[in-house]
Amino acid sequence: MTRAERNEQPDAPTRRDRMRPLELLGLAGAVGVFAGLVVGLATREWILAAIFFGVIFIVSLVVLAMLSLAASAPDEKLPGQGEEPPAGH
Repeated sequence: MTRAERNEQPDAPTRRDRMRPLELLGLAGAVGVFAGLVVGLATREWILAAIFFGVIFIVSLVVLAMLSLAASAPDEKLPGQGEEPPAGH
C-alpha cells in the first residue's frame, strides 16, 4: 500500500498493527517452549512437559495481551472522559 493510498484510508491499519498479534503469539510460544523444555529435560516426562507448555503458553499470551493493551495509548476519548464534574459535587 502506498503512502497516498494510506492517506486516503485513515482507518487502515499499518503493517506494524497487523503484525502485532503474530508477535504476541511468537513470544508466548517461545516462553511456552522454554518452559516445556525445562520441565521435559528435568523430569523426562514429556506428557507433563506438553501440559506445562500448553498452560504456560496460554498464561503468557493472556499476560502479554493485557500488558499490550495497558501500554498502548488510546486513540480517542471514551464517552465521559475529560468532562468536568457538576459544580454541586
